[in-house]
Amino acid sequence: MAISAFLRYMDFSWIWIGIKEGLAEMTWLEAVAVFFGIASVIYSIKKNILVFPTGMVSTLIYVYICLQYKLYADMGINAYYFAMSVYGWYLWSRPPGEKEELPVTWLNKKGIIQSILLLIGSYAVLYFVLANFTDSDVPYWDSFTTASAFVGMWLMAKKKVENWIAWIITDIVSVPLYFYKGLTLTSFQFLFFTILATIGLIEWIKAAKKENKAYA
Repeated sequence: MAISAFLRYMDFSWIWIGIKEGLAEMTWLEAVAVFFGIASVIYSIKKNILVFPTGMVSTLIYVYICLQYKLYADMGINAYYFAMSVYGWYLWSRPPGEKEELPVTWLNKKGIIQSILLLIGSYAVLYFVLANFTDSDVPYWDSFTTASAFVGMWLMAKKKVENWIAWIITDIVSVPLYFYKGLTLTSFQFLFFTILATIGLIEWIKAAKKENKAYA
């Protein structure tokens, strides 16, 4: 009896129900943003430069969507994604004749401290702005997902392994946030992103090890 009760409790049919509800409520604009967002993460895992143009399409659409749903910090982060995508596109596409291809590496101690300070500092500023100058009803969570995403995008542009850790944190917190705001499909997109980010972390760890062997 206990086992059957546990199995009923662990029934994950709600995931499929949530996806169907999300599809029913989804706008074509959200569908395009989700498609290009997923494509961007897949290209990122493969270390393919198409991560940037596909991501730029998704982020521009989400700037508009987040404005409509009063997710002001996430609106700002998507604008930041766009700018960082331009920067990352440049770094990843430097002609071989000028400099060597940017390798996948780990953060050093200084980089870790800078990342933590960026997370704390950006969270404090974002929360202050959202709580005092906007009508956001989720200032804590909106600020946190945006701050951690700031770190993730900055580290991805520099091809640092730890960017995936920042993305995993961002994605996990974004799942309930977007579900609460009624963006069901986007919520499940972030659930999928969590899985992809975990795969990306594993793949980039392997890549970093190869780089270390190459320079050993």
